[in-house]
Amino acid sequence: MTTLAKMPDDWAGHVSSVLNTATFQQFTAQLEQAYTRETIYPDARNVYEAFRLTPFNQVKVVILGQDPYHQPGQAHGLSFSVQSEVKLPPSLRNIYKELQTDLDIQPATHGNLTAWAKQGVLLLNAVLTVPDSQANAHKGKGWEALTDAAIAALNEKETPVVFILWGNSAKAKRTLIDERKHFVLTSAHPSPLSASRGFFGSKPFSQTNDLLESSGQTPIDWHV
Repeated sequence: MTTLAKMPDDWAGHVSSVLNTATFQQFTAQLEQAYTRETIYPDARNVYEAFRLTPFNQVKVVILGQDPYHQPGQAHGLSFSVQSEVKLPPSLRNIYKELQTDLDIQPATHGNLTAWAKQGVLLLNAVLTVPDSQANAHKGKGWEALTDAAIAALNEKETPVVFILWGNSAKAKRTLIDERKHFVLTSAHPSPLSASRGFFGSKPFSQTNDLLESSGQTPIDWHV
């Protein structure tokens, strides 16, 4: 049977109230079985990649996505990011367009956002797996309890975190965030269906860096 990657210890301590429940353990056991029967993304080894690359105590920014890309070779455990050799998805192309407009950073030729993750940008999807070609098919199956717990744990941090919420699905998580302590940036989703309705021109990258600097933190180098 396929074995899911293990949640990194530093994160596990903050979301143990979910990880240790019978409900969640049953869900992940069923998911491991599903990996042996059908094609699911990302690879089971990369399910917790966002948490591995961005340790809890290093999180400065959260970019919240919905669920992984659902075509072969794309998803590797980070929201909006794809493997380096994969063609850029439309949403990520729009993110790069806004990055160029905002900070004059030329669009990268690849879509791997690991460089952001290693600087404290948690690239978190609300749902961590998806079956091949079935977008959002694992919504409501069990992941949200864990990812909501992760957001709630970050909400308890004393150092301010910048939460970037693009689109209605991400904005729904706003209720988990205490905006007296933390910063929330919202806009339309970068999808081609909605980017022109408020994502373009929202300047999330410069705003994030301004907020980090205002709270005594090092800004993000948004080059990838």
